[in-house]
Amino acid sequence: MRSVTTGPRPGRDVVDPLLAEHPGVRLIVHGDDADLAAVVLRLLRRSALGTEVAYLPVHRNSAAVRNWGLPSSFADAAGLARTGTARPQPLLRDDNGGVLVGRGEIPDLYGEAYCDAVRVLHGRVPRLVVDAGPDGVRVRSGRGVTAATGRAVQIGTTGATPVRDGEPYPRETKRWAWYRHTEPWNPVLPD
Repeated sequence: MRSVTTGPRPGRDVVDPLLAEHPGVRLIVHGDDADLAAVVLRLLRRSALGTEVAYLPVHRNSAAVRNWGLPSSFADAAGLARTGTARPQPLLRDDNGGVLVGRGEIPDLYGEAYCDAVRVLHGRVPRLVVDAGPDGVRVRSGRGVTAATGRAVQIGTTGATPVRDGEPYPRETKRWAWYRHTEPWNPVLPD
């Protein structure tokens, strides 16, 4: 098994040559949720979502670990990465060119949000939380009362900065959407 060590958020210069040199290889990402998202984004952009992706998280409290039912111990995650089975799962994208593999948040949000046809927010909340997982998109308004699961969540606001897998978007925006992509990705998951 070949190992490639990279810095955080591996991009085109690392992932693309690896895929070209070793087509059909299983990628094992050892990092945080944003590192995993960076690799999956490259797979999306290269039309290589069929590539198997295993995840060895550096943090036990990873949202991707919780949402996808992955083991939190390194030894168990390493075993799963080597011998587990990849299965097609919903991939969440956003309308600004990113993907979401764990958790998205919009802190201090004043606006309105819908998950499919369900209004989950009208007004102000300390944060809106969106989780990626096997059921697609799950959204909570932060009040703990209004929650929904569906294909997409659309947000309109007076201005906010979304956070994707722990990485803040570089500028404030008035509209944002996370939605289920037409093609699945192939994470290695427990049986």
